[in-house]
Amino acid sequence: MKINHLGIAVKSLEESLKFYQETLGLSISGREIVADQGVEIAMLPIGESRVELLQAIDPSSPIARFIEKRGAGIHHICIEVDDIVAKLAEMKADGIQLIDEQPKPGAGGHLIAFVHPKSTAGVLIELVQKTEGDSLEY
Repeated sequence: MKINHLGIAVKSLEESLKFYQETLGLSISGREIVADQGVEIAMLPIGESRVELLQAIDPSSPIARFIEKRGAGIHHICIEVDDIVAKLAEMKADGIQLIDEQPKPGAGGHLIAFVHPKSTAGVLIELVQKTEGDSLEY
């Protein structure tokens, strides 16, 4: 396992990208709309991981609600796993509270699932699995 990315909720991708690109010198490796989650994302590689900037495109999306309640900032930590179905089953058997009991498609078509912060010391954890032919480069 390794940290795949840090998800950061932002009010404006364009404004936030100025800092990450111009000040830190990071480049965008991918940008897409994830309609199911009501967000537009931009991935910026840094070292062996990435920063994922998330802007709400739907006012009822989890990111919109997060920003409304807490303001912009770190939203989640994403951990890459080899077998997301097995990891979710293991967590459920151990009494870990899951938001998603089955994986779903996320950005880049990767399989993802979220673990509830009540079971992770207050941190939203996203699990991601590399799928066949997928490099997880974004």
